[in-house]
Amino acid sequence: METLLPAVAEELLKEVKKAFVETSHIPDELLLALKFVFGSSALYALDLVDQHCVTRITSPSGRVVFQVLGSSGKLYTCYSSCHYCSCPSFTFSVLKKNDSLLCKHVLAIYLSQALGACQERSVSDKQLSQILLAREDDE
Repeated sequence: METLLPAVAEELLKEVKKAFVETSHIPDELLLALKFVFGSSALYALDLVDQHCVTRITSPSGRVVFQVLGSSGKLYTCYSSCHYCSCPSFTFSVLKKNDSLLCKHVLAIYLSQALGACQERSVSDKQLSQILLAREDDE
């Protein structure tokens, strides 16, 4: 996990991972903490994780990108290293209004990794380039 998140959010995600490894579930107090820190995005992100909507895509060059199938059925490309998502909510709520730390898709990436629920997909470097260059309309 990168250190670009505020310390409280980063520590909370570590606690979620630790609790899940030890007990195979997330205690209610941590669910409440997720809701407090991330707002309504937490519930939507957990739903995306439950539905196995997060895929980690790797290439032989070592590059990593994530794709998250949103609740609307649209596929979003996300980068956890810089907390970026191609969804409109990220642009509006995170970048423009600055009233959210992350969109539900990026949070779902963190949670799916913590819970071991991230799907894995390997592609060639050329295929990864095509994913990265895909226009949002094409996704």
